[in-house]
Formats: sequence, C-alpha cells, structure tokens
Amino acid sequence: MKKLALHWRILLGMVLGVIVGILMTNVDGGREFIQDWIKPFGKIFINSLKLIAIPLILAALITGVADLKDISKLSKMGGRTITIYIITTVVAVSIGLILVNIVNPGKSITETTRTEMVKNYGENTTKYKKEAENQKESGPLQALVDLVPQNIFLSATSNRNMLQVIFFAVFFGVGLILIPEEKGKVVKDFFSGFNDVILKMVDLIMLAAPYGVFALLAALVVESPSLDLFKALGWYAITVVFGLLVMIVFYNILIFIFTKKKPKFFMNGISPAQLLAFSTSSSAATLPVTMERVTEHLGVEEEVASFVLPIGATINMDGTSLYQAVAAVFIAQAFGMDLTFGTQLGIIATATMASIGSAAVPGAGMVMLVGVLGYAGIPEAGLALIFAVDRPLDMCRTVVNVTGDAAVSMLVAKSVGKLGEPNVKNWDDNYKESN
Repeated sequence: MKKLALHWRILLGMVLGVIVGILMTNVDGGREFIQDWIKPFGKIFINSLKLIAIPLILAALITGVADLKDISKLSKMGGRTITIYIITTVVAVSIGLILVNIVNPGKSITETTRTEMVKNYGENTTKYKKEAENQKESGPLQALVDLVPQNIFLSATSNRNMLQVIFFAVFFGVGLILIPEEKGKVVKDFFSGFNDVILKMVDLIMLAAPYGVFALLAALVVESPSLDLFKALGWYAITVVFGLLVMIVFYNILIFIFTKKKPKFFMNGISPAQLLAFSTSSSAATLPVTMERVTEHLGVEEEVASFVLPIGATINMDGTSLYQAVAAVFIAQAFGMDLTFGTQLGIIATATMASIGSAAVPGAGMVMLVGVLGYAGIPEAGLALIFAVDRPLDMCRTVVNVTGDAAVSMLVAKSVGKLGEPNVKNWDDNYKESN
C-alpha cells in the first residue's frame, strides 16, 4: 500500500470503508463494533485537522504578508494584484454558493437518513440554532465588530474565531514589514520556520488520511446506510466540478476583454502547468512551471510574473474557496440546516480569507474548511461526508488555482504595460493561429 500514490490510497480507504460498513450492517453486533472500535480513529483524524487549522493560518498568512518586504509594493502593482485576487476569490465563492443553492445536493437526502445523521453527528446543531437566533438580534455592524479580537490568545482557542485570527495575522504581518528589516529578521525567520513545521505536520496527517477515511466511511455507512446519501455525494462532486469549469470560463472572458488575447492562446500557454497542478495538487510545486509558461508563452514580463505568481501561490486559491463554499452549504443541507442569507454572506468572507491562508500543498483546503464550518456552526463531523471524494476534487481545484494565478498575472501586466509577445522561438501552427 505504501507504493501507491496518496490519492489512490485515500480512494482505496474509501472503498474499503464502504465495503466493511455494508458488511458489518449485516452482522450481529457489527454496528456496535464499528462505533466502538473503528469510528474513534476517524474522530482522531478529524481532531488532528482541527488541531492545526489555527497554527496553519497564522504561519501561512504572517509569512506571506511579510514576504512582500516593502509596503510600497502594495501601491501600484501590488495593490492591483491583491485587489484582483480578492475580486476573483469573491466571485469564486459566490459562484459556489449560487450553484449549491440551485442544485441543493444535500437536500436529496431523505428525512429518515437526515434524522439518523443529526442523531449520530449533529451534536452542534442545537448550539447552532441558538447562535443563529442571537445573530438576528445583533446590530448591522456586529460582524465588523466581531472581526477585531479583544484577546488573540482567547480567539486562537476556537476555530469559530477564524476571521479574528486572520485579522491578527494580516495586521501582524503588516507591522513586521514596517519595522527595520534587521529587527524583524528574527521574527520573520521564526514564522518562516514555524510555517515549514506546520506544513510538515500537514504532510504527516495526510499520510494517515487513508485510515481516517476508512474509519469515517465505515462509521457513516453503518450509521446512515441509505443509498441516497451517496447519491447526494455524487451531486455534490458534480456541483464543485461544474463551478470550477465556470471559473475557468470566467478567467478566459476577463483575459479576452482586458488583453484581447483569445482563450485558445491562454489555454495553450498554461496547459502544461495545469496538468502538473492536477497531478501534484500543489500550487507551490507547480510554481516554477507556471512562471516559465507565463513569461515564455503568455508574454508576461518577468518583473511582473516574479511578483504576482508567488503571491498568488500563497493567497489566491479560487478553486479552494469555491469548494469550501459548496462543501459548507452541502454539509449544512445534509444536516437539515437552513443557512440564512447573512450566514452565507459570512461564508463568503470566511472562505475568501481562509483561502488566503491556505497553504499551497495537498490537503490544506480541507484543513481550512474546518474554519469555515466552525464559523457557520456546522458540525465538523460533516467532513466525513465529503472526504471520500476530496482528493480528486483537490486535484481539480488546484488546476483552477494555478489558472487563476496565470490569468491575474496577465491582467496586472497589461495594466502596467508589461504584457508583450511570447518569447518562444518556435511556435507551432496552432499556437500562431491562436495568437
């Protein structure tokens, strides 16, 4: 099993979990055995993801903001880069929310199955309803007030305070830039090393993913053995993939409008990076190829690409943010929760900022989803519903992340007069025709 790629091991764990769950439902005492001896390992896996959610955001955001080095870089090129990244991320989350509310994949689950799920997994449902009632009594600017923490250490003790932690991390990173570089070097080096350690912890946790998935799926099957649950999961996956395709179309429209480059030109130029992103599920691992394709094949000057793309690999996760929005609402629907319009607006903000804090490595999006679920009061145990198909969806959303980085680099280059012709010497006929 160790020789298999991680995504194949996760899929194998998923299949075995379903098979074992089905078999144990037909054995006397099988359900109790799964609940007592298998399900706890799934809970341990979920807890390990929740464990590093806050540290991951702190490390990734502080390091990413500090790497800008100079606030003046945020003036022209930097300001435009970050603004476009935020806009595309908000668009991605909005597309995800629109699609999931239209398709309603979680509502295809029968009331009987939903009742069993709430009984087995929905320990936070009552708490959610009480908090939703309290939010209705709050003022219109309460969300803005709640954004700024009174005590960062208190905020860091709960994944529900993810936005407060993100606010502190960005604020801290800006302060780190503004002090003399020699004074901030020790602090920056600490958080850079801290970030490396957290990313290694993500790697270690993902090694246990096949076993965690096995335990989660086995428990899910014996506790909710209805086939409509898996039908809903299929609709969820289709919703995410369709949303990702819409985002790629959106990028091509932006490029055509603002740079007058044809979609064929853009897709031909970035396709090798997209394929690598699909196979590695890592924007960071794909970055060298993305840089080469953008500068040599899309005509972006290196001065722009070397600034825009590394920032994009850190903060621009459109595919991840779209997936988080769809996943959060899908899980809420599966548990019979009707999220208010205000809560879904909060999901847009939380998913946008959480995607900025997502590390460019496989599995980090799932960790960030914990924060989005926590904000909306959705039971984190609902992760069991989507983990089965997370790996192939992770591969797809990484393609969108990388495509978005390349698209924004072209838009920024065009806005500052740094977009020229490709540097490749030997074009094929299709390449020349598309240009």
